[in-house]
Amino acid sequence: MTQLPARTPAQRKKDTLHRLEHDVDAWVATADLTTGAPYLVPLSFLWNGSSLLLSTTASTPTARNLSLSGSVRLSLGETRDVILIDGTAQALRPAELSQEEGDAFAAKTGFDPREESAAYLYFRVSPRRLQAWREVDEMAGRDLIVDGRWTVD
Repeated sequence: MTQLPARTPAQRKKDTLHRLEHDVDAWVATADLTTGAPYLVPLSFLWNGSSLLLSTTASTPTARNLSLSGSVRLSLGETRDVILIDGTAQALRPAELSQEEGDAFAAKTGFDPREESAAYLYFRVSPRRLQAWREVDEMAGRDLIVDGRWTVD
């Protein structure tokens, strides 16, 4: 396997934004507040330029964990081209979304939680920290968002 040259921070940000805009699914990691048990599931998402919108059935461990703790870690990509996002999650009922945002989520993900018979919640994830790297030569400078702010213009 040939290793690609390390990207500049600006190129990493550009690649990250492309993935956020075009990828459909992310791994979503939460933890049970009582037992500390981790829970990991794939969920579809919509990136709006500053936050990610996820949705899951209100009765799932993920919905419970996000509602109680508000803490989440997301991962996009492969192990040799990874994006890790630590964020805060805000629970939203379908009626709290604008029609436009609900429609955009449905168009991107291919399903519309507003039309499901089960009760769904949306979660708006605001990135506090975002890291992106491909190989060890990109480990330095992998923090692209720190304290909710981009480190690269």
